[in-house]
Amino acid sequence: MDTPQVSAILPGPVTQAERIASLDVLRGFAVLGILVMNIQSFSMIGAAYLNPTNFGDLSGANYVVWLLSHVFTDRKFMTIFSMLFGAGIVLMTSRREVVGGRSAGVHYRRMGLLLLIGLLHAYLLWYGDILNAYAMCGFIVYLFRHWRPGTLIVVGLLSVAFASGLALLFHWSIQFWPPEAIANTLKWWAPSEDVIAEEVAAYRGGWSAQFTHRALTALFFQTALFLIENVWRTGGLMLVGMGLFKLGVFSAKRSSRTYVMMIGAALFVGIPIILYGVQRNFGAEWDFESCFYLGGQFNYWGSLLVALGWVGVVMLVCKHGLATKLVRALAAAGQMAFTNYLMQTVICTTIFYGHGFGLFGKVERIGQILIVFAVWIVLLVISPLWLRHFRFGPAEWLWRSLTYMKAQPMRRRLP
Repeated sequence: MDTPQVSAILPGPVTQAERIASLDVLRGFAVLGILVMNIQSFSMIGAAYLNPTNFGDLSGANYVVWLLSHVFTDRKFMTIFSMLFGAGIVLMTSRREVVGGRSAGVHYRRMGLLLLIGLLHAYLLWYGDILNAYAMCGFIVYLFRHWRPGTLIVVGLLSVAFASGLALLFHWSIQFWPPEAIANTLKWWAPSEDVIAEEVAAYRGGWSAQFTHRALTALFFQTALFLIENVWRTGGLMLVGMGLFKLGVFSAKRSSRTYVMMIGAALFVGIPIILYGVQRNFGAEWDFESCFYLGGQFNYWGSLLVALGWVGVVMLVCKHGLATKLVRALAAAGQMAFTNYLMQTVICTTIFYGHGFGLFGKVERIGQILIVFAVWIVLLVISPLWLRHFRFGPAEWLWRSLTYMKAQPMRRRLP
């Protein structure tokens, strides 16, 4: 891997000249794509994310939207984001260490701030926050940043497999669960009408009415779910991302043949595995014992290949200079990915929650995807315009200024 250029001002963040364009484009692509799944969490009960038969119409165009979202986006963009986060750790730390500087202080301060922002995001706005999980995993994976690419990828995949093994173990153990444990789990998998009505009423209400449900759900995500899955999968994918970055995969330095092979693996292996899982789950009528743990494993593994297929597509576009106007807009969205991720929450909670328009539970999947397209247009237009005048997005500026304990220059010098 080529050594990144070192800024003359060592303590500062990466400068514009040091940015890797394909990383920004891929990050922008991911921050837009992740909304396709997140909007289901913004607009419908949480159980509908796990089991699509729980809420709303699932026929005709609504089924097509769900199926395409599940096959092409569910877990895929989270996978890309996790790998890019690992790549970012290598990029930031190597930049400091190449001239003998220490990176630990900056890194851990950076992760601590991200954890704080993620917790505020989760408890004040939306329980589906991923920032706190990334920060917690970032504390750990930093220790392995100097490993060789092959070792990082193998250990990362073993970590991903460990979470899968836990899911299979839990699936086997269901036969021994007491009835009350199954009843509690069914509240997440197939909630009763009363439970559904309670959640809908909470999110159509004001901020205080939402808080109790949001806080309990966020706490579950940050404790039980983190220990069972996220630390293993997300942390493992960060290690994989470190390895792929060192191999030049994210900087469009590999051959076109490599990226075509990644796309082929997605099309001919990943997608068929996911479709088989869909057929199996519908055949089992989304039964708890058959689908809660085991049913998700097909997408769990297939998503890795589909995510790499998306990476291959983006890298080929960057490598061959295709769709230049769109690529520039995506790069700008990627430079402001932190801001745009938070903006998606602000926009969608305003649309769906009671402190805004109160449309929670009222918009079908076809309507949700139209809102996604509208948000994409807004972010792709605003991001380049903002960066014409400013060096960072607002969230990026705050995070970097606090990380380096110095206000970063915000405005650009216009010619």
